[in-house]
Amino acid sequence: MFPQYDVIVVGAGHAGCEAAHAAAKMGSKVLLCTMNMNTIAQMSCNPAMGGVAKGQIVREIDALGGMSGIISDKSMIQFRMLNRSKGPAMWSPRTQNDRMRFAEEWRLALEQTPNVDFWQEMITGLVVKDKRVIGVRTSIGLEIPGKSVVLTNGTFLNGLIHIGEKQFGGGRTGEGAAKGITEQLVQLGFEAGRMKTGTPPRVDGRSLDYTKMEVQFGDENPEKFSYSDETKPLSKQHTCWITYTNKEVHNTLETGFNRSPMFNGRIQGLGPRYCPSIEDKINRFAERERHQIFVEPEGWNTVEMYINGFSTSLPEDVQYDAMRKIPGFENAKMFRPGYAIEYDFFPPTQLKLTLETQLLENLYFAGQINGTTGYEEAASQGLIAGINASLKVDEKDPFLLKRSDAYIGVLIDDLINKGTEEPYRMFTSRAEFRLLLRQDNADLRLTQLGHQIGLADDVRLEKMMDKKSDTQKLINDLKQKKLSPDIINDGLENLDTATIKEKVTIDKLLKRPQLGLKDIEQLDPELKQYLSKYKKDVLEQAEIQIKYESYIEKESQMVEKLANMENYKIPLSFDYLSITALSAEGKQKLNKVKPETLGQASRISGVSPADLSILTVYLGR
Repeated sequence: MFPQYDVIVVGAGHAGCEAAHAAAKMGSKVLLCTMNMNTIAQMSCNPAMGGVAKGQIVREIDALGGMSGIISDKSMIQFRMLNRSKGPAMWSPRTQNDRMRFAEEWRLALEQTPNVDFWQEMITGLVVKDKRVIGVRTSIGLEIPGKSVVLTNGTFLNGLIHIGEKQFGGGRTGEGAAKGITEQLVQLGFEAGRMKTGTPPRVDGRSLDYTKMEVQFGDENPEKFSYSDETKPLSKQHTCWITYTNKEVHNTLETGFNRSPMFNGRIQGLGPRYCPSIEDKINRFAERERHQIFVEPEGWNTVEMYINGFSTSLPEDVQYDAMRKIPGFENAKMFRPGYAIEYDFFPPTQLKLTLETQLLENLYFAGQINGTTGYEEAASQGLIAGINASLKVDEKDPFLLKRSDAYIGVLIDDLINKGTEEPYRMFTSRAEFRLLLRQDNADLRLTQLGHQIGLADDVRLEKMMDKKSDTQKLINDLKQKKLSPDIINDGLENLDTATIKEKVTIDKLLKRPQLGLKDIEQLDPELKQYLSKYKKDVLEQAEIQIKYESYIEKESQMVEKLANMENYKIPLSFDYLSITALSAEGKQKLNKVKPETLGQASRISGVSPADLSILTVYLGR
């Protein structure tokens, strides 16, 4: 009934969609399996993409040739660049999205991708032979042969939904849990755990009083995620709103604590530290009199509203009573209550850097199965797993991103070497080279790599090369062109910055914190005319590279130093247990993770500098 597929992807969430698209675009014959064809790329929680560090990940996916950026652009209803008041390493794009259009755009994109087939049914197990995965088994007993399998099960593996004292099986509200895979993997020797996440109530926007809320507009000049010309910035945007909880809301929520699955022990899994439920917030931060609530539209034409910041698993009557005490929510009508969900995950220290499992060859994990949280983190893992599954089938070298290459590299390196006991979320602070890994230069960093593996097309490469050459030409010109005191001093005084006594090159002026390229071009009509021929992204790129030149240079030097350790390969068969000089913890952690390089070994939690020195000596022998 089925041909042998190159790559079988189980689960059609953000990770599964990226994995299927990437592998198929690289030439693999792909089967995407989902329990429900109508929920492909469902935004299970908030209808938004990007945010702090997450926006950088979406840009990186796009630069490599993935689809999350394009899909986000096509379905966005609002765009904001977060952290504009800070340095460019912190700037993070974020879109508010139309939930239904996002899912529709992903499905259409996959259906129009050659080499992608679909199968709607629960996958209950893997077909394994000689420690190699050779296919999957379905709930009606079909066996589908495949050279590799990518598991992207999200919250569905033995998913358990909690609302107050009620609990029922499910991977998402209204959808059943997936059973069988966890039990088989544990039997095969994998370690499994439980995690928890949650979602807020959804309400009828027609029942809210927006005059009692703060308006949150999108950017005046909105941008977009994708570097390609396939999408355009928004010409009109939807409004979001902000309101706040109060003491009365908190008191009402506390009346349900004795029936809360979080506080009475029914929920065993750890929840996301940086996206806690409202009951967790008022319990942990009892001194705070209010918490921010973001009121976000679910789309262009729907009245459904997402209540960001009010995630909860309290009984539905408590949710409802407390919510109606929030300013603007006095007459709110609830569409559905919030809930918590527990699900199985597999500690990611059991994976290789390619996201292939160590125990079973040709089996890859991506997304929440690895202990992460967030659409963006899942999508990036799906992309890398799909790429590597395709490359391995073709007997090609794996595709790996270092910590200095991308936030995606930081994410995977953290998961493999440090593991996670709570849902992992990306932050800019996790990246030691964040000035190099900015959202504005993801194409310059990654598009050539994406092109080399057959994912980013020729048009994308050409566009990136044009941007790179135009930026370098502009930087060179700005370092040569000088401005005279008699022309610009009056303007400098007006900008509250020191005047000049002799001609000075533009790059020197740009290094002043008070001045940007837009300020300087106003000082000289000729300069303004010259700069007008360059695109906005080139102007921004040149300004950042000049203004932060010394800092970028320092980070680049650090990367070069660390590269020596990354080039020091460790054989997979290396016997750590036989080295008596290694610490007991060092032996245990090294033997478990099996690092591929000395650099990777240095980042494993529990491996000391002394262990590294000893390891270096033994490798030298």
